[in-house]
Amino acid sequence: MLKRIPHTYTIICSVILFCAILSWIVPAGEYNRQKILVEGKERTVIVDHSFHAVDKTPQTWQVFSALLNGFEKQAGIIAFLLIIGGAFQVMNSSRAIDAGIFSFLSVTRRFEKYRLIRWLGVDNVVISSVIILFSTFGAVFGMSEETLAFVIIIVPLAISMGYDSIVGLCMVYVAAHIGFSGAVLNPFTIGIAQGLSDIPLFSGFEYRLVCWFILTSLLIFIVLRYAARIKHHPEKSPMYKADAYWRNKGEYTAAQLNYKTTTSAWVVYFLILIALALFSYFYPVSVFKLGEHSVNAYAVPFCSILFVLFAWFGLRKSNHFFILTLLAFTVVFLIIGVMAHGWYLAEISAIFLAMGILAGFANNQKTDGIIKEFLTGAKDMLSAAIVVGLAGGIIQILQDGHVIDPILHSLASLMGETGKLVSLSVMYLIQTLINLIIPSGSAKAALTMPIMAPFSDVIGISRQATVMAFQFGDGFTNMITPTSAILMGALGIARIPYEIWIRWFWRILVCFIILGMLLLIPTIYIPLNGF
Repeated sequence: MLKRIPHTYTIICSVILFCAILSWIVPAGEYNRQKILVEGKERTVIVDHSFHAVDKTPQTWQVFSALLNGFEKQAGIIAFLLIIGGAFQVMNSSRAIDAGIFSFLSVTRRFEKYRLIRWLGVDNVVISSVIILFSTFGAVFGMSEETLAFVIIIVPLAISMGYDSIVGLCMVYVAAHIGFSGAVLNPFTIGIAQGLSDIPLFSGFEYRLVCWFILTSLLIFIVLRYAARIKHHPEKSPMYKADAYWRNKGEYTAAQLNYKTTTSAWVVYFLILIALALFSYFYPVSVFKLGEHSVNAYAVPFCSILFVLFAWFGLRKSNHFFILTLLAFTVVFLIIGVMAHGWYLAEISAIFLAMGILAGFANNQKTDGIIKEFLTGAKDMLSAAIVVGLAGGIIQILQDGHVIDPILHSLASLMGETGKLVSLSVMYLIQTLINLIIPSGSAKAALTMPIMAPFSDVIGISRQATVMAFQFGDGFTNMITPTSAILMGALGIARIPYEIWIRWFWRILVCFIILGMLLLIPTIYIPLNGF
């Protein structure tokens, strides 16, 4: 019988203490760094052969300031979590998402009349489609932080379909990070790593696409197998008791929802039309970049026209469907903003905050009522925010203790004079281990690629293979490392304790790490386009 795993806070605080102890044991050192331009953007990279010893800075009382330092370091993510929690609570108070789930489940059941869909299983098709969608987002534009906004939508959907919060989290967060691992055009990992390695941007596209397909297919197989077991035996879910929170929120039927359209919803509709007209005027053309190619499109004006039409039909039905349309087009404009206009946390949180406020007014709520609901939602995110702050504190202790660079230098020296396969395996191992303490793909690329890329020339491995070792090592352990603010945020939103997630996910992680190594082997022995 497995012993009880400690609380999430206990685990992370223990990691902080361990990192502080390392600052006393590990000889302090650091690399010199310089700034260079990569894809027109300034990046900080390590100077070759610049590692040198520095004075030790053992961490003592700093462990108690780790939470504050972590909050400062991860302030963007923490504020984003609080805003998302508040905005969606305002929307949830309208019961619009519940109405959408009821409507969605009703529509999907109609597909059971088709023999193929019935044979595949409607739920299986839905789960697979959502996983493919978010895996594609991860592979193409590096969706990561953005998944937090979708976890709060997909988890209740998974619960309503008869599954658990783990299935919901896999459909969104895990799917996006598997796509991140098998990235095809991700500018934050592939783009930076290839730029720092002096190889053509997004070259080797074909084999990366094959890897993405294999990784995503494995995830679908794993999730569907687990989902089928939970569907038949819900009590076997490690989240069965904890998911009572989500089940209790859905303890009413579609008939209990008050479907009506209020005057305030029409007022909100016309205010949005004015805003969209202004946005269409100032941003008529959106430039979507896919690899070295770019596509110009009238995305904002076109989607604004679509919103006018769909929102009109939504208002004809009820406030709920108008608010659902508002949510759907918030997501559409989010994708446009991220892919074509360089949006990040500030813009994403702004659009969701606006969505929440407008949804509240459309539901005929007063200002005080909207504020009350917002504070309730933000309060629900407080636990997740503290976890994110503690995770940021781990990185701060490692940096202040000058521990990260010596570890990197020691791991890099392991490769020594070995064969190609062993050297590539060691590179993969190094990237995987480093990702446990530096979950940022961009930061890790800047740290490791200036060292790994020249070394690959010496041992006769293509730089493309080195980049793939980086991308696999960067992606898989993102889904388990306590230093990842995104993981902690996603778990907090889904209300899945970290200790339960570790116990459930570690075997799956091992499968993906082994598969990653197998996918690296052809890059050495088989001629591949771009390698």
